Amino acid sequence: MTSTILGSAQPIPNTIQEILNSIDRNNSEIKAQQQQTNAMKFENSSQNNMSDPTVNYSSFYSNSSEGGHGTELVATQGFDFPTQYIARNRRAKLQNEALDLQHYSFRREILLNAKKICLDLVMLNKEQKLMKERGKRADELMQLYEKRLSTGDANILEVNKVKMERMNVQADIARNNAAHRTALQQLLAMNNNMPLEFDGTEYPTLIEIKDADMFRDEVIGRDLDLQSAEFEIRAADKDISVNKQGWLPKLEVGFRRNTSIVDAENGFVVGGSLPLFENRKKVSIAKAKALSAKLKKESMQQQKEGAILSMLNEMKQLDDALKGYDVKLMYSSLELLEKSLVLGQISLIEYFVEAEAIYSNLQSYMQLENQYQKLMADLYKNSL
Repeated sequence: MTSTILGSAQPIPNTIQEILNSIDRNNSEIKAQQQQTNAMKFENSSQNNMSDPTVNYSSFYSNSSEGGHGTELVATQGFDFPTQYIARNRRAKLQNEALDLQHYSFRREILLNAKKICLDLVMLNKEQKLMKERGKRADELMQLYEKRLSTGDANILEVNKVKMERMNVQADIARNNAAHRTALQQLLAMNNNMPLEFDGTEYPTLIEIKDADMFRDEVIGRDLDLQSAEFEIRAADKDISVNKQGWLPKLEVGFRRNTSIVDAENGFVVGGSLPLFENRKKVSIAKAKALSAKLKKESMQQQKEGAILSMLNEMKQLDDALKGYDVKLMYSSLELLEKSLVLGQISLIEYFVEAEAIYSNLQSYMQLENQYQKLMADLYKNSL
C-alpha cells in the first residue's frame, strides 16, 4: 500500500528513519519541551546572581538657631563569600546536565511511539498484501464456480460460499485501510502536519542478542533516565556543599557621602551579616534530598533491569514461536490447495477449511513478528 498525506514539492520522508528524523525536527511537543528546558536552565543559573546594589539618600535639617541642612548618600553592594559562587555554579551545571538528559528522554519517548506506529504500518502493509492475494484467489474461484454452475457441475450453495469469501476479504481490506489511515494520521500529527508517506513491508534488520547479561548491562549503561538520575545525585551532593557554606558571612561594601553647610565628607562602607537563623536545617534538608535521589536511582535501576530481563525472556518466547512457522510452506500449500480444488481432488468446503487455517496462521505469524520488533525497539530506544 502506498499512502501519501498532503503532497509537497519537498522530498517526502518514506522510510522509518526518515520519518523519525522529520518528526524530530518538526514535532511541536519536542520544541516546547526544549524551550521549557532552556527556561529551567536559565533559572538554575540565575540562582547564582549577585544581589542588586542599593542606594539610599537622606536629607536632614538642624533645629539650632543657626539652622543648617545636610545630606547623606550611601551606595552599597552585597555579595556572598566567593567560594559560594563557585559551589553554586558547579551545582547549576550538574542540574542543567540532568535537565538536558530529561529533555532527551522526553524526545526519545515521542520517537519511540512514532517508530512503533511505523512498525504497525509494516505489519498492516504485509497483511494487506496477503489480503489482496486472498481476494485474487476468491475472484478466480468465483469465475470458476460460475462457469461450473452454468454447466451443472456446481450448485448455488457453492457459488454463494465463494461470494461470502469475497465479501469477507473486502471487509478485511476495508478494516486494514482504516487502521492504516489512522496510523498515518497519527504520524502526521506528530510531524506537525508536514507531509509523509510509508509503504514499507520490511522490518529493520535486528542485531542478534547472544549474551543477555552483557546486553542488559549495555542497555542500562545507555539509559537516559538513569544518566539523568546520576546527575541529579551529583547536583544534590553539591547542594550539601552549598548549604554548608551558607554559614559563611555575607559581605557588603559601598560608598558613603555626607554633606553639610561647611563641607562634604566621603568614605567607604564595609559591613556584613552572619546567617545565624536563615541557614538552620538547610544542610539536613540537603542531605535528606541527596539520600532520596540516590534511593530513587537505585529503585529505578532495579525496575529497569527487571523490565529488560522480562522483555528478553518474552523475545525468547516469541523467537521460538516464530521459528515454529514455515512461511514458505504455508504459501506453497495455498497454491496446492487451489490446484487440487480446480482438479476436483478436494471439495470447496475442504478447500476453505484448510485455506482459512493457513491464512489465520500467516496473520498470527505477522502479529508475533510485529511484537518481536516492538520489543527490540523498546530495548534500543536510547539509541533513537
